[in-house]
Amino acid sequence: MALGSFQVLSVTNAAAERVRDIIANAEQPAEGIRVGIKKGGCAGMEYTVDLVTEPKGSDDRVDLDGASVFVDPAATLFLLGTEMDYEVSKLRTGFVFKNPNQTSACGCGESVELKKADLAALQARSQD
Repeated sequence: MALGSFQVLSVTNAAAERVRDIIANAEQPAEGIRVGIKKGGCAGMEYTVDLVTEPKGSDDRVDLDGASVFVDPAATLFLLGTEMDYEVSKLRTGFVFKNPNQTSACGCGESVELKKADLAALQARSQD
């Protein structure tokens, strides 16, 4: 789903595969996952990822090969243009967000500082 002509969030194949696994292994029937943000952590904000058993009509929805990712509308302006990936490494396993609206992150990588997307700048870039 897009806001105007902008895609709110893109999902990599690795992230879509992990979402499908989460849905398949959920203890209750699930539609997908919801991505949002909340205040917290040493940098001020944290990404949230929750199981969606019943979608909200106000959520933006991104589908990739049977994987549904819902975006909490309160987080849309902070997540606009973000790529959601899934990473497995020796130090970390989990969803990774490549967010152009991120201005800084804490040392442990668990919390971030985000600014709202500049819609005018995005509009200008999309017309180039």
